[in-house]
Amino acid sequence: MVLHAAAAALDWAMDKSLVLGYTKIGPAVRRAWWPHDPVPGALVGRHVLVTGASGGLGLATARGLAHLGAVVHITGRDASRLDDARTRLLEEQPLAEVTAHVADVSDLAATAEFARRFVAEVPRLHAVVHNAGVMPPRRTVTPEGHELTLATHVLGPHVLTYGLRASLAGGRVVLVTSGGAYGQRLDVDDWEYASGDYSGVTAYARTKRMQLVLTELWARDLASDDIRVHSMHPGWADTPGVTDSLPRFAALTGPLLRDADAGADTAVWLTATADAIGTGGFWHDRRRRATHYAPVGVETPEQVERLWELVREATGVPAAGA
Repeated sequence: MVLHAAAAALDWAMDKSLVLGYTKIGPAVRRAWWPHDPVPGALVGRHVLVTGASGGLGLATARGLAHLGAVVHITGRDASRLDDARTRLLEEQPLAEVTAHVADVSDLAATAEFARRFVAEVPRLHAVVHNAGVMPPRRTVTPEGHELTLATHVLGPHVLTYGLRASLAGGRVVLVTSGGAYGQRLDVDDWEYASGDYSGVTAYARTKRMQLVLTELWARDLASDDIRVHSMHPGWADTPGVTDSLPRFAALTGPLLRDADAGADTAVWLTATADAIGTGGFWHDRRRRATHYAPVGVETPEQVERLWELVREATGVPAAGA
């Protein structure tokens, strides 16, 4: 969508100001020019998988997709919370089709097995929305030996996407990332964050930067199956990911935080829109954004290819020579 010059200038200024663009002010203003909503029933009969959907943005994404008629599959680590989420969705939309799957995306072997079972049950998947996220207070290593944010945000989603590849042919992949990625450069020398003083906030942002790069790599590699890949960031939303992990920030911005539905809007739109939006984009409020706040610290082609090598080596997919 091409914006009028004045709208484009205002949109750019809001985006760079952060507060105007990332808070609830953003969608309140941008609705005047953003693309049309998907048509009612746009996803009727189509299966969509949302990870990390027990609450927050994941649950809001599932709600929006169910509203458009999707057969929604939600995952989470806690069976009780996941059942509660499914119950809430069905209370709000009694005719919705919602299936809950207990799954931990940070467990790579279990994720590969989950993907195999899922493809057998759902041979045609319209989209997967990678929403699962963590921000541990201290460095945590999974039983498979990977730093937890890396496993949750990068390696697990990679295993799941490629495990679902046959089912996703002609479909879509959406990565829910973060504007925090703007604050970090791509680190391929210490990608497991084994050196220096560990910070959960920094680990989160580092892996969100990796997600932006991975989006473009997936888009390139999966194009042969007509799988379109995009990432998006939700802005600053009033969800446990913000209020629990960043309490001081939440206290300062509280009145301006978006609700979860507004944060999830672009993920739902990317999943359902019939607009020609290509592949490999990074989005916010239904508009494609630059992957760097300013043209500094941009990753080199060598760093990008090194990340691809590291991800493939750590996960075993795609297999060498594939």
